[in-house]
Amino acid sequence: MAFENYEVWFVTGAQLLYGGDAVIAVDGHSTEMVNGLNNSGNLPVKVVYKGTANSSREVTDVMKAANNDPRCIGVITWMHTFSPAKMWIHGLQQLNKPLLHLHTQYNAEIPWDTMDMDFMNLNQSAHGDREFGHICTRMRIRRKVVVGYWKDADTQHKIAVWMRVCAGWADAQDMLIVRFGDQMNNVAVTDGDKVEAEQRMGYHVDYCPVSELMEYQKRVEATDVDALVAEYFRLYDHDAILEDKSTEEYRKVWNSARAELAIRALLKDKGAKGFTTNFDDLGDVDPESPNCFDQIPGLASQRLMAEGYGFGAEGDWKSAALYRTVWVMNQGLPTGCSFLEDYTLNFDGANSSILQSHMLEICPLIAANRPRLEVHFLGIGVRKTPTARLVFTSKVGKGCTATVVDLGNRFRLIVNDVECIEPKPLPKLPVASALWIPMPNFEVGAGAWILAGGTHHSCFSYDLTAEYWEDYAEIAGIEMVHIHKDTTISEFKKELRMNEVYYMLNKALC
Repeated sequence: MAFENYEVWFVTGAQLLYGGDAVIAVDGHSTEMVNGLNNSGNLPVKVVYKGTANSSREVTDVMKAANNDPRCIGVITWMHTFSPAKMWIHGLQQLNKPLLHLHTQYNAEIPWDTMDMDFMNLNQSAHGDREFGHICTRMRIRRKVVVGYWKDADTQHKIAVWMRVCAGWADAQDMLIVRFGDQMNNVAVTDGDKVEAEQRMGYHVDYCPVSELMEYQKRVEATDVDALVAEYFRLYDHDAILEDKSTEEYRKVWNSARAELAIRALLKDKGAKGFTTNFDDLGDVDPESPNCFDQIPGLASQRLMAEGYGFGAEGDWKSAALYRTVWVMNQGLPTGCSFLEDYTLNFDGANSSILQSHMLEICPLIAANRPRLEVHFLGIGVRKTPTARLVFTSKVGKGCTATVVDLGNRFRLIVNDVECIEPKPLPKLPVASALWIPMPNFEVGAGAWILAGGTHHSCFSYDLTAEYWEDYAEIAGIEMVHIHKDTTISEFKKELRMNEVYYMLNKALC
């Protein structure tokens, strides 16, 4: 459902040198290819064929149209014949949507026994795409290049990855992140330049006083809270005491539901796609006051993340925006995603690992089993009080986590392949958690993350891979470093140093 209002345009490069019949044939091949891509079942976004481009004017017109159509989230170009690259200059200068260059061919194999010059004239992708590739490189056009036969599942997978990233990118261009409270005191890594972030990545970050949120809480109807509490009891395992209306446990669950309804209503009214909280700013100091939350709204954050709202703890607006993008890209994929925090270390030789958790705010999309709704004391923040939350452990399996940091002269996207492993029980720590080994191992993975300046928060997915993040960084024009099974500290240091030189020179030249 996340992609139903999106489409990707397919533009075929040709020219009139070979006559009108040739263009008709090119058009027929392109139509068949686009229909085949759409019918493959492998692409999450509809491909719309926009015809052949045979002149500079036609290229410019279609690129301008792509810019102005909100449904269009990207453009695929393919040079069926030799399309002189100078005719693409003005159109590429206009284009501000993501670009994928597909290097393929209508036919899979050379027809050795029948191939003649007419066939050659109609099937010139081998050098037509190189002509187009040259002008993109000459113009420093950021794009993804996919090479492969258009019917192959691997080729379609690469296109699908790019489509999901384009959807996440399009979603970010009108993304509003609301911050309830400010950044945690003196924290550096989760802060950053909001103006540059909006210029570079599209999303806007606004402060919202908790007092405004409290006005929404006052307007929440008790009957709506009752209905939501009943939904909690249907969806999640829980002890019977939580349903006893005379207990503090029930009151905490009820107040959590009221907080969720208040946050949801405010986000909807503002058109926001994400939010941050701060556990030291929950309204009035008196927990009995109507102008405050009586507990950290952890349960609300967990459930809103599952619905696709971006979330960052402790004022971390970059993670809130990135999680929203992860959720959008992850739609329709099976295993789930979440905001996570590096919590504590487990030294165990080859199985040394990092416990990922937070006080409360972990998304249930990654739960291995049905979550339990529980109420336990939470001794941190302005409210040291029993607090409702969903408790679970994550699925076991490989995944990928990412974060964005502000280095002053640029944003750096840091990506780490990880493997979630089976944790031991945590009877004294009733929170949601995951336990993972960062690739290639704990020592190198954690060390490289620290050297890159990574945050203690990250956005995790079982389904996304580094390929998604490479496409995202290419579209955004930001640096990306990838920590993976073959990473070594010495080579990673060299990469960071070379990147530093590149960006310093690039800034000086600009």
